[in-house]
Amino acid sequence: MLRLFKYSLLTLLLALHCSTLQADPLKSLEQWLTAAPLSNQRLSDLTTQTFANTPLSAEQATAATELLWRARRDFLKTERQAELDARQIVLGDLKMPFWYRSFGDPPASGRRLFISMHGGGGAPPAVNDQQYENQKRLYQPAEGIYLVPRAATNTWDLWHQAHIDQFFDRLITDMIVLENVNPDQVFIMGYSAGGDGVYQLAPRMADRLAAAAMMAGHPNEARPEGLRNIGFTIHMGAQDSAYGRNSVAADWGRRLKTLKDADPQGYVHSVTLHEGKGHWMNLEDKVAVPWMSEFTRQPWPARVVWVQDDVVHNRFYWLQVEPGTAKAGDQIIAEVHDGKVRITACSRADITLLLSDRLLPLDTPLTVELPDGTSQVVPVQRRLSVMAASLLERNDPAGIASATVSLAVPVKP
Repeated sequence: MLRLFKYSLLTLLLALHCSTLQADPLKSLEQWLTAAPLSNQRLSDLTTQTFANTPLSAEQATAATELLWRARRDFLKTERQAELDARQIVLGDLKMPFWYRSFGDPPASGRRLFISMHGGGGAPPAVNDQQYENQKRLYQPAEGIYLVPRAATNTWDLWHQAHIDQFFDRLITDMIVLENVNPDQVFIMGYSAGGDGVYQLAPRMADRLAAAAMMAGHPNEARPEGLRNIGFTIHMGAQDSAYGRNSVAADWGRRLKTLKDADPQGYVHSVTLHEGKGHWMNLEDKVAVPWMSEFTRQPWPARVVWVQDDVVHNRFYWLQVEPGTAKAGDQIIAEVHDGKVRITACSRADITLLLSDRLLPLDTPLTVELPDGTSQVVPVQRRLSVMAASLLERNDPAGIASATVSLAVPVKP
């Protein structure tokens, strides 16, 4: 009888323990994280766990973000150390060597990161190798990591092909987890063909950046609308007329001013055409480095202007579309105002809002105003499954979403 009583008591205690874990998703998460490193597969598995779909409070979501990022960072430190030691990232058949040097004392919030793209382009590898070496000597921030990648190809568009976004995403993550880079103080810059890359990459990767500096390049078909939430500076020799670089730089200055006049809280920019200078500005453009250094990224800005480049993305700040559905020229403009989300322009019929209490409070149903003047009131619940999916898509501790809302948007035929 005593043995039966002990067995029954033990069964009851185990049941109570399991019930407690199910009632507290944070405790379930802590226990789950101890079982194995937080690899991509583990993150994917987490999205399917029962406890991961239990609604969270704001405080629980904040604590869960810290737990998830700590575990993810520990995994990435081990996984990525070899490529940092080798100073080379390999993606498929492409290789991107890189070099970097640290300047100044690291702030408590983490170091700045300046990714600086060399010139060259459609030339023999030896020419681009020389440009890579030259770029290492051009600029020195007062504080931060100055990093020069060597382009993975030797084509004219070497800095704005689709693989560059993937390389830079991985490079930024490596530097965050292994070199204490502040994810909100990442900058890109480039000279000549590298400047071409800045024109192209800054609008489509703005949600990873604080600011960007374009030196002596040409935008080709790039558009400036996506620069709304970062600092953007252009430096060009006033006599640099090849390919119309100087006149195009002046035109971008006018376009940025027009955008800022219509949207005064965005589009902070500075455009300088250096008198008497041609393609080489004799380092007068180095003032761009301290100018950029004053900016801090806004991972959850109140207004987002997203225009898809010919290299499309699935996410931009807190807007998302289904993989494989984006097209060049697609446009979405959305903002948060008075606790509501307004979609003021949208050229597609379906989008997803990625939400966080850093953007707006999530304790009540969300009102979304659509471009046709109608509104939708939708429930919002913070969930670990959403956080895991967000982290799986992007290793960005400041950009982890805790809730999502899928929208059907009326689009004019």
